[in-house]
Amino acid sequence: MSDDMRIETRIQEVQRAIAAARARRSHVPKDAPVELIAVTKNHPVEAMQEAVDAGITNIGENRVQEALDKAKTLEREVKWHLIGHLQTNKVKHAVRQFDLIHSVDSVRLAQEINKAAEKFGKVQDILVQINLAREETKSGIYREELDEMLAVIDALHAIRLQGFMCIAPNYDDVQECRPLFRAMYELFQQVKECEPRTADIRYLSMGMTHDYEIAVEEGANLVRVGTAIFGARQYRKH
Repeated sequence: MSDDMRIETRIQEVQRAIAAARARRSHVPKDAPVELIAVTKNHPVEAMQEAVDAGITNIGENRVQEALDKAKTLEREVKWHLIGHLQTNKVKHAVRQFDLIHSVDSVRLAQEINKAAEKFGKVQDILVQINLAREETKSGIYREELDEMLAVIDALHAIRLQGFMCIAPNYDDVQECRPLFRAMYELFQQVKECEPRTADIRYLSMGMTHDYEIAVEEGANLVRVGTAIFGARQYRKH
């Protein structure tokens, strides 16, 4: 996609690519829907507003403060997704702003979110971030820690588990992401079908600009796309 393409046109191209990826599915129902999250990190609020005007209803941000600033001027209601690492000292603000927190990566963070949500009289929807590739440079719990995490979340009444999130390694060949995405889908289905306390989980968040089509083919129903919609990030000068 060229950088001078309109945001509305880029969104349409991404949506067409998602539809084509759904049609290529083999082990996942082809008619299972996929929601597009437009990731606005380091892009101006005007670009976000243009995306919302073009029909985007899900906005993803990596930083709590950036979302708080942008939300003040956005002219329409959207669903806010926190997709970046959440520090415990930002939890209160995150719970106030975000509809779905994708990046819950520790028992302590789950407990802090629950505490903040109780104070706001809110049930906070969350995803558990799983580091299936065991990358030391990425956040997320390991597979063997999941049972403990599920038990902790089950005992907390101001948070609601809605599914899982993962970030694939930066492979030279994007097709190398496929086994990881497939394993995540299998884990998602296993937990959903075998755990009564998690029977209602809905979301598998995986796939970004470079790999979202493969993620959709392998079962993602939330994809986090920034560059393919907004172009290269516009870093702020300090």
